[in-house]
Amino acid sequence: MPSSSKAGGPGDEKHLVCVTGAGSFIGSWVVKELLDRGYHVRGTARDPAHRKNAHLLELDGAEERLTLCRADVLDYGGLRAAFQGCRGVFHVASPVSNDPELVRAAVEGTRNAINAAADAGVRRVVFTSSYGAVHMDPNRSPETVVDEACWSDYEYCKRTGNMYCYGKMMAEIAATEEAAKRGLELAVVVPAPTVGPLLQQTVNFSTDHVARYLTGAKKVYTNVVTAYTDVRDVARAHALVYEHPGSPGRRYLCVAAVLHRAQFLQLLRDLFPQYPVTSKYEDDGKPMARPYKFSNKRLRDLGLEFTPVRESLYDTVISLQQKGHIPLTAPVPKRARL
Repeated sequence: MPSSSKAGGPGDEKHLVCVTGAGSFIGSWVVKELLDRGYHVRGTARDPAHRKNAHLLELDGAEERLTLCRADVLDYGGLRAAFQGCRGVFHVASPVSNDPELVRAAVEGTRNAINAAADAGVRRVVFTSSYGAVHMDPNRSPETVVDEACWSDYEYCKRTGNMYCYGKMMAEIAATEEAAKRGLELAVVVPAPTVGPLLQQTVNFSTDHVARYLTGAKKVYTNVVTAYTDVRDVARAHALVYEHPGSPGRRYLCVAAVLHRAQFLQLLRDLFPQYPVTSKYEDDGKPMARPYKFSNKRLRDLGLEFTPVRESLYDTVISLQQKGHIPLTAPVPKRARL
């Protein structure tokens, strides 16, 4: 789908798209990115009138080109109504939990979204997967470059109790199968744990991860490596993939950096030395885990320039301060930090 097919210039046909889970951390930024690009956007939420979704109505362009509607991923009829008249759907909504009961919501909700989109005459769906569907493989060689060809080991996810990763992997597989059956164009964005400034008022899982280490609420850190990406890059990735004619049938790995937990904490200390950043190490007796290689070439080839993780972490903390989630201190001016 060429980018010229979207709304944005005088005389252009209105191009309506729908974003499920519009009030979430990633969903909010996807809505913002689409509005900034000139789209007409319909966002779904279980309770559109709830104050937790109020920030969406304050976005630039929202008054003219954003509507919110009630829909739950387990309610096919609600999704079908939300998608009516849309040319594209961004299926972002998904439970973030290790509760095994929510695996069904992730998988069945995704099947509902794909079938509702097809029945509503939608042309293209962009599905938000997770890095958890890619990297959870204990048999992967340390020399393997993690890219779109990699998949997590679902038995390992279940054995270790990581039901979120298991659910996201099963949901992505379900999306791919259903889209193929229905002849629907499907592209998949696979973001790593996502940091950056919040548009919503509430703290989500990944920004809470930053806050807990920054304030020392997390007492120890472990010998692990974690991938990170910026939420603004994730939103841009969704738009780029939607607009690119060659994206259907492809996954797009959205990863900016892979850091050992000690490196992550050192970045926080360098940026915000006034906070009691977690410093105690839980020694597991094993060699220091090595950050692995990864490839984000597919998104870079679409023109995405990844935000340095240092900048992402700085903006995360400033946003947490501004929204009152962590004690407010006087940070060093940004230009001196970055």
